[in-house]
Parts: sequence; C-alpha cells; structure tokens
Amino acid sequence: MQNIVLARIDDRLIHGQVAVTWSFYVGANVIIVVDDEIAKDPTQQILLDLAAPQEVVTRYFTVAETIEKIPKAAPHQKIFLIVRNVNVLVQLVEGGVPIKEVNIGNMHFKEGKRQITLTVWVDEKDIEAFKKLNSLGIKCEIKRVPSEKGKDIMELI
Repeated sequence: MQNIVLARIDDRLIHGQVAVTWSFYVGANVIIVVDDEIAKDPTQQILLDLAAPQEVVTRYFTVAETIEKIPKAAPHQKIFLIVRNVNVLVQLVEGGVPIKEVNIGNMHFKEGKRQITLTVWVDEKDIEAFKKLNSLGIKCEIKRVPSEKGKDIMELI
C-alpha cells in the first residue's frame, strides 16, 4: 500500500526548503518528482539531487510512470510527491493516485497569471484545476514551511 506523506506544488521542485524542512517534517524517505521533462533529463536530475538529503531517495517519473508505479510502492516507503503545477496533480488523481491533501508552496509569475499570495500566481487553468481537486474532496493549502499557518486556496480564488 502506497504511503504518500505529502503532495506539494513547487515550481522549483527540490530545493533546500523542500528537501530539508518538509521531508524531515513529514518523515519522507522517498522524494518523487513528477515531471515529464525532468524524468527524461539526467542532467537536471543530478542538479536536483544535490539539494536532496542523503538519507532520502529521489526518483524522477513522468505522470504516466507515477500512476503505474505508485500502487507498487512498499509499505516502508514514505513518499513525498513534488510537482510543478496543479494540473499534474489532477492527472495523478484521475489516474488513481490517492492524494488527500495538497501543499502549495511556490507557483511563480508567468504571463497571464495573477498573484494571490506572495509566492502563488494563478491563471484560469490553475483555478479550474484547484476547483476540480476541491470537488473531489482534496484540501489544497498554501503553506511555504511547516511552521506557517496555511491558507485554503479556495478562499483566495
């Protein structure tokens, strides 16, 4: 049975805040980056591995690979999923990945997006994806670090 201890949106993927603070806070021993481009780019994987704690295993999967492999995870694996954007999470949930809650860290500015918090910018496609997750009973909370009080994204969009 898979044990997803955290699913996080962070367009920086693995970095100090994620790798150290969140992985230790949730007790993760596996970080899975779900990103179709990174999954095919060994150089980017090496760079991201530099930020990961040595005692945490990293894996880089496409969306399809994640949907296929998550059900095969061993019970001792405490999985921390990291994605760049909310639409990937919708694909994972629709593919059967059991995500119950989403932590939103960083969704930076891009053309066509509007700012809703210091570190989160959204467009209509993002809003629709968050509404979809919400309709499925998945709580989506903006929280950069564990000590910060979270904000329900549905109150901001």
